[in-house]
Amino acid sequence: MSHEGPLLVHTPQKDSSKASLTVDLNKVSPHTVNPFMYGKFCEHLGQNIYHGMDAQILRNPTFGKWQFGAGESSIHGGSMAEIDQKKIEPQAERWSKGLGLPPSAQLYAAYRDTLAFFWSRLGTKDEVRTSADVGPNGDRAQRVEIQTGASPERGIAQWTALPTHRTRSYQYRVIARAQRPVAVKFTLSASADGGQTLSTLAATQLSVGEDWQTLTGTFEIDANEKLPEGSNFRVALTTDGPANLVFGRVLLYPSDHVQGFDPDVIAALKAAKLPLLRWPGGNFVSGYRWRDGVGPIDARPTRTNPAWDGLEYNFMGTDEFVAYCKIVGCEPFICVNGGDGTPEEAAAWVEYCNGSVKTPMGRLRAENGHPEPYNIRNWEVGNEISGSWQVAWTYSGGYADRYMRFTAAMLKADPSIQLQACGACGEITGEWTSRLISDCTPRLRSITYHILNGCGVNSETDPTELYHAYMGHSVELSKQFEEVRRTMLDAGIKQPRVSVTECQLFPRFRDEVKPGAKLTPATTIRPSTISEALYMTLLVNACIRMGDFVEMFTHSATVNHGGGLRKIKERVFGEPVHHAHVMSVPLMKGRTVAVDLACATYDTDTSFSQIPKLAGVPNLDALAVLSEKKDALILMLVHRSATAGPVQLSLDVKNFAAGPHAEVVTLADEVPYGENTAQEPTRIQPRLSSAKVTDGRVALTLAPYSLTRVTLKKS
Repeated sequence: MSHEGPLLVHTPQKDSSKASLTVDLNKVSPHTVNPFMYGKFCEHLGQNIYHGMDAQILRNPTFGKWQFGAGESSIHGGSMAEIDQKKIEPQAERWSKGLGLPPSAQLYAAYRDTLAFFWSRLGTKDEVRTSADVGPNGDRAQRVEIQTGASPERGIAQWTALPTHRTRSYQYRVIARAQRPVAVKFTLSASADGGQTLSTLAATQLSVGEDWQTLTGTFEIDANEKLPEGSNFRVALTTDGPANLVFGRVLLYPSDHVQGFDPDVIAALKAAKLPLLRWPGGNFVSGYRWRDGVGPIDARPTRTNPAWDGLEYNFMGTDEFVAYCKIVGCEPFICVNGGDGTPEEAAAWVEYCNGSVKTPMGRLRAENGHPEPYNIRNWEVGNEISGSWQVAWTYSGGYADRYMRFTAAMLKADPSIQLQACGACGEITGEWTSRLISDCTPRLRSITYHILNGCGVNSETDPTELYHAYMGHSVELSKQFEEVRRTMLDAGIKQPRVSVTECQLFPRFRDEVKPGAKLTPATTIRPSTISEALYMTLLVNACIRMGDFVEMFTHSATVNHGGGLRKIKERVFGEPVHHAHVMSVPLMKGRTVAVDLACATYDTDTSFSQIPKLAGVPNLDALAVLSEKKDALILMLVHRSATAGPVQLSLDVKNFAAGPHAEVVTLADEVPYGENTAQEPTRIQPRLSSAKVTDGRVALTLAPYSLTRVTLKKS
């Protein structure tokens, strides 16, 4: 029978060491678990796409004018460039230490002498002169004038890691010209931590002529060569005699790349059966020109990142993003530039993706090698437009006006697309949402929200209060979403929807650690910890229990930004929240089942950012799902209390002929700040066990800081 009542009925009890859970298969909801509840988000930020999803290894491969951030936004939104050299030098040092590169003084000195950041000089300043120049398409290029001298090597170099655990074959692409034809040595060498060259592993000779040319080839490292774990490598371009060269690009890919992307990241996302991927922003999109990211890659411009430090090389544009989604097997979800973009620009983007070859933009797509329309259905109009950090941010009335103009243009380009309006960042039920509903009802179907709860913490912060606040946030969010649903229905929106398009927990430790500190940076919960896995699961469970009102949930983010995958020195490993996503795969397309939960509760006495003081939060959370084939009952159980200790849970399943044993998969750690690291990449991962089933009853012990998936299969 179908069940329209609440999917979680909680009865408080005093004994925190015991709990009971009853699941009745006569109370199956008509709603299925939408796979889009387990989506991800990616943005051109830090090492999320480049040096994350992307396989290209070298940094600043286009020799662009690197932007160091000033640490604050301009009054118009977007990043401000740092121009104070005294503040740039320590930033260079942080990059050097963070990436395990040679001493920062070497990088910074080369940067001060007009060599593109991340590249270093080989030889003295008199032997190797560097200056900015212009590439074949008008971008910044790197001039290198090499004189005679006593140094054994003269030229430029970069230190990097290589994925030698996977492959010893590497493909290069060099775009260069010379005042006069010259032979350039291109070498790949092993390197010590201090940057000293140990041995040449592979080398080739490039014949660079007077005109711009693209030189390609492959480096092969001998399979018998012993390479220290986690070692650095050096890529160098040198000449034996005088030369006057201009380098436009130097790129290096592992030969096992998948259409330019990291195969380890792709394998991990496939393991999670990623259903949906949101791109390209994030804050980045509010200053993004999508036309920069289409056409031949080597003709695309390098731009200053409009929202973050560094550069945008435009290696991953629309066509690459769609290709990536096809490789992974997920749906693409595009967020358009609702900041300094125009409705016409957004409509042209829709036409490029979905228009026939008879349309101007469809014709351009075909000229770029993709004659068939991409038929991208899901589009979001802007990102965090309410935030003063956003390029061309505005107030509620300004966004309502933009939304109506953007949607009119985009729907004219393709009336079949599904549009989502940008909600206020940090506010669910306030003035932004009410203005959006009152002004945009004729074309409003869905509102997106970002659950990015950042709060400042210090030595005096109670770690239990902090943890309990985040773990109880799903209870408060459910109430707020219900209020939004009622408001949308009252306005005449017949099938209202909301989405969560970014989500992370963000406590930030501020100030110095004081003696006797309650909390330290090391014990603060972060997106990389087990707490993020529990936080995400609790929020998703709450959204699923709201039926079809929440239509997608794209957690932040894929690689190296927040929780998900981590890529350090070209090695990829899963953080706890990635494993939580993998554990959730069997729930997709199943039907939710009502549960009755009896357990103790907790209260909080402190508010943190958007999370108010909480009362009566159940120590446990439970979601029950009848699998798509109706042959298994799957439960996702979260122990979210830091004070209850282990809980003896009595599970009673009614009207389901279960087999004699239940499969139990547990993701847990002994502390809420436990995480995986490069040194211990598998410290926290799912552990498999089993439990006896007797007459539909199962006895389980749930540890604190744990996510447990229990699967009962039909006998």
